[in-house]
Amino acid sequence: MTHLTIEPSILYVGTPVALLSTVNEDGTVNLAPMSSAWALGDVVVLGVGMTGQTAINLRSRPDVVINFPSPAQWEAVERIAGLTGRDPVPEHKQARFRFEREKFAAAGLTPVPAELVAPPRVAECLIQFEATVTHAELDAKGNFLIAQAEVLRVHAEQRIVVPGTSHVNPAAWSPLIYNFRHYFGLAEELGESFRTETPRKRV
Repeated sequence: MTHLTIEPSILYVGTPVALLSTVNEDGTVNLAPMSSAWALGDVVVLGVGMTGQTAINLRSRPDVVINFPSPAQWEAVERIAGLTGRDPVPEHKQARFRFEREKFAAAGLTPVPAELVAPPRVAECLIQFEATVTHAELDAKGNFLIAQAEVLRVHAEQRIVVPGTSHVNPAAWSPLIYNFRHYFGLAEELGESFRTETPRKRV
């Protein structure tokens, strides 16, 4: 193998896409796609741009729903990728983004009430985390808000749950993956970790 030294503009080597629903100051809802989220126990760490409406909302109103779309929803995600809830649009976004208050309608997605937090869930997303931000701070360069969101309730569509358990069946669920600004689904399963809680029946 020959490795090259490169300087990519982004480092999304393949991360799940999430749709964050938050509440605006006027009580309306913002819906924003993002791909910088990872879990530690019952905390999900979110990285969002400081100038976006989501960051503004999370710093003032910590409730959030982290909705995980499947590959079938990639076009809905992309329909709102170039939209912002900020009005006026921040100067550095004006060339490529436009303001849109009704993000759910623009995406063609359906809001449904959450049970423990104020923002709605996305009905079409098979996995939804209701959460609240317990700690937030700027990243080392001051460009992003790093928010730690404690997950209060998890919703999973029945067909992806192992019957009689709280385990998601990984053979029935595939996240939408953001891979160097292209959308992918998961490929065929290669194997399983020794830590799996959903082992396959072995012959």
